[in-house]
Amino acid sequence: MSLNSGTWNVGGRVPPTDLDIQEWLAMEEPADIYVLGFQEIVPLNAGNIFGAEDDHPVAVWEHIIRETLNKLCPYKPKHKCVSDPPSPSKFNPSDYLVMEDGFLSEADNESEGELHPLIGQDINPVTNDSGVCKTYEYPTSASSERVHEGEDFRKMLPVHLLQDSTSVTSVKTLAASASFKSRHENSNGFPEDNLDHDVSTDNRVVKRKNSNFVRIISKQMVGIYLSVWVQRGLRRHIHNLRVSTVGVGAMGYIGNKGSISVSMSIYQTPFCFVCCHLTSGEKDGNLTKRNADVEEILRRTIFNPVHRVSMPKGIHDHEKIIWFGDLNYRINLSYERTHELISRQEWDLLFDNDQLKWELMKGRTFDGWIEGVISFPPTYKYEFNSDKYAGDEPISARRRPAWCDRILSYGKGIRLDSYRRAELNLSDHRPVCAVYMTEVEVLCHRKFQKALTFTNLEVDDHLFLER
Repeated sequence: MSLNSGTWNVGGRVPPTDLDIQEWLAMEEPADIYVLGFQEIVPLNAGNIFGAEDDHPVAVWEHIIRETLNKLCPYKPKHKCVSDPPSPSKFNPSDYLVMEDGFLSEADNESEGELHPLIGQDINPVTNDSGVCKTYEYPTSASSERVHEGEDFRKMLPVHLLQDSTSVTSVKTLAASASFKSRHENSNGFPEDNLDHDVSTDNRVVKRKNSNFVRIISKQMVGIYLSVWVQRGLRRHIHNLRVSTVGVGAMGYIGNKGSISVSMSIYQTPFCFVCCHLTSGEKDGNLTKRNADVEEILRRTIFNPVHRVSMPKGIHDHEKIIWFGDLNYRINLSYERTHELISRQEWDLLFDNDQLKWELMKGRTFDGWIEGVISFPPTYKYEFNSDKYAGDEPISARRRPAWCDRILSYGKGIRLDSYRRAELNLSDHRPVCAVYMTEVEVLCHRKFQKALTFTNLEVDDHLFLER
């Protein structure tokens, strides 16, 4: 299974709706899952920090992501991971035979005018945070609907579930009809995850079709934002979705620095995705604070238990983990020496002085985690809308270029295929993405039942011999 993880500190900039992010998402070979994290998705001013959370930038970014992921049609996954389960004697059958009723099977039919939100899905956001958790699910089978020119296309958009941080909604069934009208469009004027529309300018009929990728969960905590998108055929194999948020540092309580973590099971394999924004700065002591931020996130991230099955509670309880974000680790060289090595593209010499590399080597943070080889220029700090590193500030205020934006992995069965940055100059950071090939455990119920039957016969034979 292919997984693309991306991170971008967008510096509070709202992008144009036609921003091309195909390079960042590595769309030349689409992945099965996209896990995208943003930092400073809203300007960190007093209004956003102490007032109502501004979700307009989120709507714009999700519109761009949706349009980018669904440009390539039809989507055909290039890799398929299938593996037999371990010996039945090594695990509790009840942990594996529980079927999530929140995901519809391929046999489920989608009738015209009927839309199915997430049904009975276990989603437990941690309380005491200011973010909003949105979850989305749609029927599997494709459908088409005849729409004539002049009709309000917003009436066709499906209902989504919106959950706040203090309640969990379990919805069994919901029939949506055209009477819902424009409520199917979000407050920012962008359609929710649903269906792409082939719009015609003449009197011909317009056909509605399913998107290739759908968003399964989104979470915003002031400036930090995490969104997960999956190939449509895979979403029914994803369950046990849970979210946890942690604020760290002096400003953590207002969501300026901290993390959003998502826990989920893909087939029978538990994954965890952590998007973070750590303490910034080049002063003495800032490095220690960044390491402390990591430890605090690991310690305080707790996923509420899911009923019926035993699931991971903390980050390290998962089999596979991806950690990404603006980690803010700097380069321990002078401003002049850093620029000299950049001009000569001496990435290895530059990386030898990277703070995170040394902290990893010494085991002071992210012990056991793996990062890919960095063969691209530092991702920070650029002038906005420019390819030039910032350098006009007074000497006391200027920042040395650094690889602030990083992606790390933890666990077995994760192979890094590529690790690169994209040349998008909207922000003072450059976005980074890592593409992984991951192994997942797929339980075949027919083989499982056969194995259990065979095992029971072995037990009976053993008991007979003991007599």
